[in-house]
Amino acid sequence: MENNIKEIEAHLNRLSRPLNFNEKNIAMVLSAGHGKRIKSETSKMLHEVWGVPTVMRVARAAQFGLDCDNQIIIVGIKAVDVANACGARNNRSFAYQAEQCGTGHAVKIGLQKLDGHVHDGNIYVFPGDVGLLSKDVVSTFRQDFENTVCDMMVLTSLFRGKPEDNYYGRIVRVPEKDDQGKDSPESGMVIEIKEHKDILALPDDKPYTITYHDRKYSFSKQQLIAINEFNTGLFAFKATALTEKINHLKEDNVQGELYITDLIHIFNQDGLTVGAAATKDENAVLGFNVKSVLKQMENIARDSVYDKLKDTITIADRDDFFIADEVVEQILEMDKTSGPLDIEIGKGVYIGPNVKLNKGVVINSGAELVGNIVLGEYIVIDQGVNLSTYDHQVMRIGSNTEIFKGDIIKGNLIIGNNCRIESGVNITGSDDYPARIGNNVLIKGTSRVFGCTIEDDVFIEHSVLKFYYVERTVRKDGTIQPIQWVLPQPLGLDSIRQLKH
Repeated sequence: MENNIKEIEAHLNRLSRPLNFNEKNIAMVLSAGHGKRIKSETSKMLHEVWGVPTVMRVARAAQFGLDCDNQIIIVGIKAVDVANACGARNNRSFAYQAEQCGTGHAVKIGLQKLDGHVHDGNIYVFPGDVGLLSKDVVSTFRQDFENTVCDMMVLTSLFRGKPEDNYYGRIVRVPEKDDQGKDSPESGMVIEIKEHKDILALPDDKPYTITYHDRKYSFSKQQLIAINEFNTGLFAFKATALTEKINHLKEDNVQGELYITDLIHIFNQDGLTVGAAATKDENAVLGFNVKSVLKQMENIARDSVYDKLKDTITIADRDDFFIADEVVEQILEMDKTSGPLDIEIGKGVYIGPNVKLNKGVVINSGAELVGNIVLGEYIVIDQGVNLSTYDHQVMRIGSNTEIFKGDIIKGNLIIGNNCRIESGVNITGSDDYPARIGNNVLIKGTSRVFGCTIEDDVFIEHSVLKFYYVERTVRKDGTIQPIQWVLPQPLGLDSIRQLKH
């Protein structure tokens, strides 16, 4: 076990890069938990929302929302998988929480990555499962914290469902009157966050009493359950205050863990100021523990993409398509600069993040485009077509080209303008043998083309071509020589015999 921990830490160190302490902000992403209730061998943090692991979505939102690259990502169960998915990047460091002892413990582990440096800026803490978090929500939270005189701030939201379905920690605020019936001058201030499990463990017949600034406030168990303002898990701290107070956390709760939420009580007790900011975007702070909520988040993401694009391009089925975020942004930018796009997306189409669309492109139902694919104008990609490349390869398809039903085209290749690749054709280009197909080429009839260069105007039918150069040969009558029934010699005939009846 000890050797395994050392191997994991060594791997994380190889991926880690130094923080930039000249920057004001540091983001800390808590992604150590596995998520038992998600019932999957895959780390909870690697489950995807709209094609991207949740931990990566949170890391991106933090990066752009804080306008800072500094990140400490705390990993635990499946640590290597999560760290590899995030990858090495300037000012990103990985911390290993070998035992999951609560969010407060995770923050303590993360603070070790300061390496004793006294950081006088701010530290923001993010849960790694809020896969719909946006840079705008983070940016607004940052502005609220910077514009408010406080040492700690929690981002809150409102739960719209039934109280018994609310498993979030409740935001307990100072009531208008204390236990003696006197008006409270601090009404509305945050006293603490009470975790749902800890509320359920309270006795039914006794009030829960809290002392806040020498005044006592009591709440019934039902009053606590009925609180609909909840903790989103996003926090902002003055770094010096967090570094000092984190060691005051205790494991005196139902779970026997160190809760980051207990810092509110500690800060209040020690005369530090705790603030709260509410987000209006409830979906952006939705976290998940079970598959049904993850599915809900996926549907929210799809609806958001559809709403962005519905008046710009045609999407046949709002409930069955995938267009990666990067492509969505590309489409919106094209709409600003290129006028009407006339792009059509069929039911069940999948378009990955590195695909470059163009005006007049029609992609019919069930087609899949994955990799570095650059499309010209007015291309038609028919049903069930599969276009793909490896990360280091590029596929370019020229304008006014048609790719017919069920074709598979992959790898390092170029297809020219005005081509027709009819049904049942496979084309592959490798690193050593890229495929280069000229303009006005017609390929049909279950042909296979591997690593070939084909000149303009050539017609190919029912052929298997591997590593050939195909010339445009003009016959005496002025027509171009077609390529038909070019097949390799059969192999393995000695292993085949006719069955006898």
